[in-house]
Amino acid sequence: MTSVFLYVPNVIGYFRVGLVLAAWLYYGALFVFLPLYLCSVLLDVVDGYVARRLNQTSAFGAWLDVWVDNISRSLLWTTVHQCGVFIACLEWTVFVCTHSLGSRWKEAFGLAPWWVKAVMANGFYTLPGALTIAGIHGLPVCLYLAQNQSEWVPHTAGWGESLLWPTVIILATGRVIGAAVELWCIKTHIVDLVMKTTPTTGVQENSSTNTN
Repeated sequence: MTSVFLYVPNVIGYFRVGLVLAAWLYYGALFVFLPLYLCSVLLDVVDGYVARRLNQTSAFGAWLDVWVDNISRSLLWTTVHQCGVFIACLEWTVFVCTHSLGSRWKEAFGLAPWWVKAVMANGFYTLPGALTIAGIHGLPVCLYLAQNQSEWVPHTAGWGESLLWPTVIILATGRVIGAAVELWCIKTHIVDLVMKTTPTTGVQENSSTNTN
């Protein structure tokens, strides 16, 4: 029996970690950093497909996949925008709230409001879901491109800059939708924790009184 650590999608996840680290070493070199970073993002799609194809889904794999995503985006967010650290904190908080559900965390939204279901339906394979995922993954990349316009805009005959900012607006819309879903997840998790808390303080106090 193959160890879960050696599942093919998990091995792809380890390779993604290497790509992210290599990209970060060349953060200032756009034409090195960007291919490495985007390759890691594309492999995020590949490892999910491989996991389903080979029936190698696992709680560890789901955790690893999101962990690598968060590491990648956090490193980028904290450098491309002054508010990036808050977005990174939001994503890590959601990670804490959802990771305990394992590989089926996307399916645990049966009681969610309609707008959350619209995003999460079919594993994000909906129009609002696609826009949200594009915003989450694409916005920091576009902000990185905006930060380094001098390296690539001159090679685009002017069309690069004219397309950049409309793209940023579209992706920012998706990121706002994503933030709304993330905040709902956090609120739901907090409510669930509170509901599971057993009020034992009063019982202990009564017991102490009776003993005396």
